[in-house]
Amino acid sequence: MMLHIVGLALLAVCVAACANSNSGTAPTQSGPPMSFFVTSSRSSTGNLGGLSGADSLCQNLANAAGVGNKTWRAYLSVERDANNGNRPIDARSRIGNGPWFNVKGALVASNLTDLHARKGDATVFIDEKGQPINGQWPGSPSPVEHDIMTGSGADGTLLAGLTCGDWTSDSTTTQGQVGHSDGLGPNGDTSGALSSWNSAHSNLNCANTAPRGGAGRIYCFARD
Repeated sequence: MMLHIVGLALLAVCVAACANSNSGTAPTQSGPPMSFFVTSSRSSTGNLGGLSGADSLCQNLANAAGVGNKTWRAYLSVERDANNGNRPIDARSRIGNGPWFNVKGALVASNLTDLHARKGDATVFIDEKGQPINGQWPGSPSPVEHDIMTGSGADGTLLAGLTCGDWTSDSTTTQGQVGHSDGLGPNGDTSGALSSWNSAHSNLNCANTAPRGGAGRIYCFARD
C-alpha cells in the first residue's frame, strides 16, 4: 500500500510538472519526431464524421503541430470501412508498425506487440501540445477526461456494437468502447481493465461523451 501511495505521489509531481511547463503550444522536441498523441480537441458526441473525419482530425492537429509530413490515422475500429469494401477493420491494423513517440520524445511503444501489452500512463499518453489529459492521477484538474474512444478490445481488434455506429452516431441508443489514457480507475485503481489505455469500459452512450469520464478524445498515430 505504501509503495502504491508513493508511486501515485511521484506520478502527480511528474504530471503536474508537464502541465505547468507548457502554455498550450507544442514544446520544442529534442528527441525523435512525434508520431503519437491524444487529441487536444474534444467531441461532445461519438459522431466524428466516421473514420475519414477522425483521420482528418488527426492530420489537421498534426499539421498544426508541425508534423503534417507524416500520414496520421485515428486509432479506431469500425464494423464497415468504406475504404475496405465495407468490411470491418481493426484499430491496430491502421497505425503502422511503430515505433511511436509522443511530443516529449518519450517512447510509447516500439511495435504493435509492445503497444498492446502496455498500460495507460498520464505522463506518456499526452496531447500534441504536451499537455496531460485530465484523469484520476493525484492533482489532476477536473473534470476527468481520460476516456479515449477506440471501439476496440485490449488487443486492438474490433468490439462489434461498441463503435458509436462506426463513429457517425450521436444517439442515446449506441455506445463506444473507451480506454483510460492514464491507466487509472477511481482512487487510482489499476485492477482489471481499468489500467488499459485502449479498452477499459464502454461509454454511457454516444449522445454525450462526458458521463463516466470522457471528452470525446481519440488517439492518433503516424503510420509511416
